Amino acid sequence: MLPFKNVLSPTDFSEPSYKAIKLAGELALHFKSKLTVLHVVSLTPAISSAELPTSFDIEGYQQTLEEDARARLREVTDRLIPKDMKDFKLVVSRGYYPDEILRTAKEGKHDLIVIGTRGRTGLPRVLLGSVAERVVQLAPCPVLTIGRTAPIEIPANLLRG
Repeated sequence: MLPFKNVLSPTDFSEPSYKAIKLAGELALHFKSKLTVLHVVSLTPAISSAELPTSFDIEGYQQTLEEDARARLREVTDRLIPKDMKDFKLVVSRGYYPDEILRTAKEGKHDLIVIGTRGRTGLPRVLLGSVAERVVQLAPCPVLTIGRTAPIEIPANLLRG
C-alpha cells in the first residue's frame, strides 16, 4: 500500500477541497507520487426546447463551464501544489460527481483519494447527499477526508464569495 504512487484529489472549489489539494500535493511530493486534481462539471439539465430561447447552445454552455473550470484549476493548483511538484495533471470531466470521481480513481489506478468534506449534517445532508461519503463507501482505494476545520493553511484570496 505504501508508498502511494498515484494520488487523486477532487475539488469543488470549496475551502475543504483546497485543504485536500494542498495535503494531497504534500503527500505526493513526499512519496514521489503522481497527482491528479479533478473537477467534475455537472451536466446541464435536459430542458425541453420550448423552455429555451432558440439561440441557446447547451453544448457551448457546457464547454464554457469546462473551460472556466480548467482556468480555475490552474489558478488553484499554482497556489496550492508545492513548486517542486512536477508530476501532476489537471482533469475536468463531465457528469455526476461521485460517479466521475470513482471512475477516475479506478481508470487512473489511483491508490489514494484525498477529498474535502463540508461536514453537513441533518436536513442539508439528507437533501444534498454527501459526495465524500459516497466516495468513501465505493472507492477502489483508501480515502482520506479533510474537513473544514482541518489545520491546513490556504491562501485566503483563493476563497471566492
